[in-house]
Amino acid sequence: MRRNAPKSVIKRLPVYLRILDNLIRRDVEIISSRILSEETGFTAEQIRKDLAFFGAFGTRGTGYNTSYLREKLLRIIGLDKQTNLIVVGAGHLGKALTRYNITKNPYVKVVGIFDNNPNELDAEIEGVKVRVMEELPAVVKEHDVKVAMITVPADVAQAVVSTLVDNGITAILNFAPTKLKAPDNVYVHNADLTIELQSLIYYSLEEEKHNLG
Repeated sequence: MRRNAPKSVIKRLPVYLRILDNLIRRDVEIISSRILSEETGFTAEQIRKDLAFFGAFGTRGTGYNTSYLREKLLRIIGLDKQTNLIVVGAGHLGKALTRYNITKNPYVKVVGIFDNNPNELDAEIEGVKVRVMEELPAVVKEHDVKVAMITVPADVAQAVVSTLVDNGITAILNFAPTKLKAPDNVYVHNADLTIELQSLIYYSLEEEKHNLG
């Protein structure tokens, strides 16, 4: 049975899943929490605690069956069947994310991409046509979409969120460089690439600062 696990735990589960996918491709049948720790960077104790939120999946002294644990994680996360996804914003980033999710991410199915830029309309990205925003409600309803990605400019992002919420979207991955407001029942995760890069630059200079000091 699924429990209300902390957000920090939920964010680590896909990391474990990625490791298990790789191990299964290498025909590794059993994995210990110690090896999972080495692969992920999380402590073995943390991994055991994370998995314990959802049940007992391993055997003391033996470890975890990789295929069994992968199957359980897929069900916990909700990836045991493809999740329908829409992308709002067909600029360079929107195109790249759409291509990646269609060609490299087997857990989602991009069922629509939307933009109001006349230069982008009717273009196809890996077979998915770029549509005007007015068509979004029909696509969301037809495919029962609950998850969306936003790759639009900051000045229109909040309006896009309002449209998504009005049409039943409950989870949004936001790449627009702005903080968005949404009802409590809608989860918004912000992925600001500029901030991530700027943070990385800080760490790249840390050794130089240390030497100068």
